[in-house]
Amino acid sequence: MAEPRAGAAQSNPVSAEKPLTFGTAGLRGPMREGPGGMNVTTVTTASWAVATTLTDAGRAGATVVVGHDARHHSAEFALAAAEVFAAQGFSVVLLPDALPTPVLAFSVRRLGAAAGVQITASHNPATDNGYKLYLDGGMQIIPPSDAAVESAMAAAPPAARIPRRPVTATGTDLVHHYIERAAETRIGHAAGPRVALTALHGVGGEVAVATLRRAGFDDIHVVPQQFSPDPDFPTVAFPNPEEPGAADAVLALAEEVGADIAVALDPDADRCAVGVPGPHGWRMLSGDETGWLLGDYLLSQLDPDVAAASVVASTVVSSRMLAAIAAGYGVRHVQTLTGFKWLARADADLPGHTLRYAYEEAIGHCVDPAAVRDKDGISAAVLACDLVATLGAQGGSVPAALDVLARRHGVHLSTALNARVADASAVMAGLRADPPATVAGFAGATVDLLSAPGPLHTDALIFTGGPVRVAIRPSGTEPKIKGYLEVHLEPEGRPGNDVAPARARAQEIAAAAGAEVAALLQRGPN
Repeated sequence: MAEPRAGAAQSNPVSAEKPLTFGTAGLRGPMREGPGGMNVTTVTTASWAVATTLTDAGRAGATVVVGHDARHHSAEFALAAAEVFAAQGFSVVLLPDALPTPVLAFSVRRLGAAAGVQITASHNPATDNGYKLYLDGGMQIIPPSDAAVESAMAAAPPAARIPRRPVTATGTDLVHHYIERAAETRIGHAAGPRVALTALHGVGGEVAVATLRRAGFDDIHVVPQQFSPDPDFPTVAFPNPEEPGAADAVLALAEEVGADIAVALDPDADRCAVGVPGPHGWRMLSGDETGWLLGDYLLSQLDPDVAAASVVASTVVSSRMLAAIAAGYGVRHVQTLTGFKWLARADADLPGHTLRYAYEEAIGHCVDPAAVRDKDGISAAVLACDLVATLGAQGGSVPAALDVLARRHGVHLSTALNARVADASAVMAGLRADPPATVAGFAGATVDLLSAPGPLHTDALIFTGGPVRVAIRPSGTEPKIKGYLEVHLEPEGRPGNDVAPARARAQEIAAAAGAEVAALLQRGPN
């Protein structure tokens, strides 16, 4: 196993002896030997376990799709997975080359496959890799299927005794079908915009450019030093568009070429961050802001009868504005737990209703659930470019569109904070024992979602007081505690024209609340 490069950012220091477990949609961890690392043995065992679970569920011989990103060892791990499934009698479709995760999710759904495996660690550090598992309808694995796979892994024979059968990669037809479908996300017909794009050394560059061009967006400028896949991510400390500094290069390019929109994909291209010019220069939108804009744009196109049978979804840690936007269009809003494994199933218990859009604040957007029931940074980029073009043709802009939403639904100011901690469970225990009585001077109450029945039962705390809402939870993939702060204020004289005073007041409250939340995230047990 290759050693991590010098100076590489380190991931969660999981014990090499403690087996990896299914967390956010699959296995993820450092590339090293032992059951606590991502290696050929782990991948072989996991694939045997998935095959066994599928067989026990009556899916023996069904189709399984396998893909991978461009991280160290990803191609090797994908081949191992494909060969194990083939030896167990499954019809294996091994995708060609390193490709975005949404291509895998699309392919599972298009082929009606029993499962799909993408070897990727998304935006984790260069030292990590992962095994992302999709099951029914191309959706991420959820309980109790994850526990069944873990049990099968524990009962698996030694990896050296698990048979493998050679598999040849398929052609590029599925990739072309994905590009065609993602390009159809475009709604309007306005010319432009000029696009600045970065792939952050990941696998999204070529597919994103091809998709944008097929959608009719030809004026594309890319960050050259970040366009081609590089598993060491040499120009960014963390290959995540949300991290400070990660989008600096694409914003600089956007300024240089006079772009109308900046797009930053994460390394496996399932997340999309959007940058726009404003009165004070270029800035990246938050995931919530992008979520409001795309959600409003999509819902504005629905006929009333279609809207009445439609669903949009966001998570317990995302902004509340999407719910207000949906209500304005007569669309049902569903709140889910964090993660697209839940968002993708938001319409599961609503007969006669269809999911139209879902987002989470961590720059994940599902804009075409009929084709990809997962976050998809490339189709989201198409829709974002389409929105910017439409606004421009109408003499508008993204900042102006955000003001329109604030006039309709109030100012919503959201921000995310996180703290790297040695023991996230200890911090959560301390907060449960002594939850805050006030935040930024507003008295309120804290709800513990571990005590909540039903689908919102999770390890999270929600404080609500006055205009302030704070959600705190441990990360599912990193040694972090995360805090999500939102301030909601109505403009004075609503529906008056000027949202600036309410926005300024919200910023004052958010600054005070943010300092207090940052301290809460570091608090240990009493």
